[in-house]
Amino acid sequence: MTPSPRLFGLCGSLRAGSRNRALMAEARRAFGPCDWSEGDLRLPLYDGDLEAQGIPEAVARLAAGIAEADAVIVVTPEYNKAISGVLKNALDWVSRVKSPVWRDKPVAIMSATAGRSGGERAQSSLRDCLVPFRPHIVPGPEVLVADAANAFDAEGRLNQPRAEAALSDLMTLLRGAIRR
Repeated sequence: MTPSPRLFGLCGSLRAGSRNRALMAEARRAFGPCDWSEGDLRLPLYDGDLEAQGIPEAVARLAAGIAEADAVIVVTPEYNKAISGVLKNALDWVSRVKSPVWRDKPVAIMSATAGRSGGERAQSSLRDCLVPFRPHIVPGPEVLVADAANAFDAEGRLNQPRAEAALSDLMTLLRGAIRR
């Protein structure tokens, strides 16, 4: 019997009721059977003086989660035309860990925003931030959930047919990227 793939999620919004968290749950559902875990991005702000004292345990756990995963889903809101500070801080901290946790790791990115673009600029910003780590970013389809306040039903299920189809396709491609 083949073990379930290990899927790790990062949500750039800390709010429990965030639409990005709902999108991440939908991605997990669309991915299918897997061993799921989620990274905690409640980290101290990156500070070289703090790093000089050693990598904080929360950062080490986050990096280990990424390293141990077969694939990673990164979901980001769009704050001022870019990724959230929380997500950027996590990426900065993980970059300070000695082992290359992202190298060749299949990664799917997606976003849910209040605006009409669905987070296009945030996704572009996220791609720019990930490139130095050399992951395998699944190129598309793009999952851009616009008008996020109205994009999910009362149970937290995505109710935008185009976004649902793109999410399903992206998760199929992510699952395939693991097999490579």
